[in-house]
Amino acid sequence: MIQLPATFPADQLDDFCVQVFRHYGVPGPDAKLAAGVLNLADVRGIDSHGVARLKTYVDMFKLGRINPKPNIRIIRDKKSVATVDGDNGLGLVVGPAANAIAIAKAREFGSGWVSVCNTNHYGIASYYSLEALKHEMIGWSMTNSTKLVAPLWGAERMLGTNPISIAFPGLTNPPIVIDLATSAAAYGKIEIAKRKGDAVPKGWIIDQRGKMSTAPDDMIDGGALLPLGSDRERGGHKGYALSAMVDILTAVLSGANWGPFAPPFALRQEIPARSVGKGIGHFFGAMEIDGFMDPTAFKKRIDEWIAVFRNTKPANAAMPVLIPGDPEHQEESIRRKNGVPLMESVVRDLSIIAGETGIPFIGA
Repeated sequence: MIQLPATFPADQLDDFCVQVFRHYGVPGPDAKLAAGVLNLADVRGIDSHGVARLKTYVDMFKLGRINPKPNIRIIRDKKSVATVDGDNGLGLVVGPAANAIAIAKAREFGSGWVSVCNTNHYGIASYYSLEALKHEMIGWSMTNSTKLVAPLWGAERMLGTNPISIAFPGLTNPPIVIDLATSAAAYGKIEIAKRKGDAVPKGWIIDQRGKMSTAPDDMIDGGALLPLGSDRERGGHKGYALSAMVDILTAVLSGANWGPFAPPFALRQEIPARSVGKGIGHFFGAMEIDGFMDPTAFKKRIDEWIAVFRNTKPANAAMPVLIPGDPEHQEESIRRKNGVPLMESVVRDLSIIAGETGIPFIGA
């Protein structure tokens, strides 16, 4: 048996994903785009949203649940705003197309805002906010997802983890990149704790009766994640409100399925009893910095902001204050040089895909 390497070159993982997407009928340019979204997640250390997701995309293609050649179109358009129908295409393709429309509108009108329906999982939210920075803009990105989170004082799943990302460019510093879920924790962390036999921190989950728990199985077996902040005393109403905002902008506004009606991406998740729209939804925004102030002057001010906050007196000398995006930027510099580490289960999934498609995978 060949000994698998601990890490894999990012460019080779990217090429493998491109070939897999093309195998399932995705046109070459779209396949390259989709693989690039996954690759950025991997090199930035957001392992749950990178190549680890490829098997789920493949499963959906095999079942005919994703359109490999969508007709992505604007169905409503007025100056700086628009609604896009993704034609049930790969979210990794629909998302970049809609984000590009927001950026183009910002170039013409100063800002651009695009809501999207009839799409599915679009990768990491920060991929899209970072794209705007290439055009001297501030970028916004949001998506809703299948129900996993209980609203404040609720005892059942009603909302997705509904992430938000906003990015601001620096001049000599890396950009400030805000990318967060509106739940207290990601579902993947609950799964990891279950595999390890560990408890989770109090305030992350509830059981099916609505009681707080630290046992992963209580959430998995009919419980729910809590919103960011967990309960009322810790600010759970704020996380709930942010999640509601994302759900409304991405899905209610676009004509996608909202709240408990958002369809699942992973096959093992519950399928809603009825539909109130098309697919899930995204929301993208781009704001031209030049409309507010000189872009270079703004970037200098961002650098100054970063410098001041980096110099915050730490509560623990061993843990300096971080800037949003620091961990991902640091991880990216390491992984682009040394490769992307993959869990054994991910390597196994990729090897299975290689066997099914005939596409060679490193180390398989």
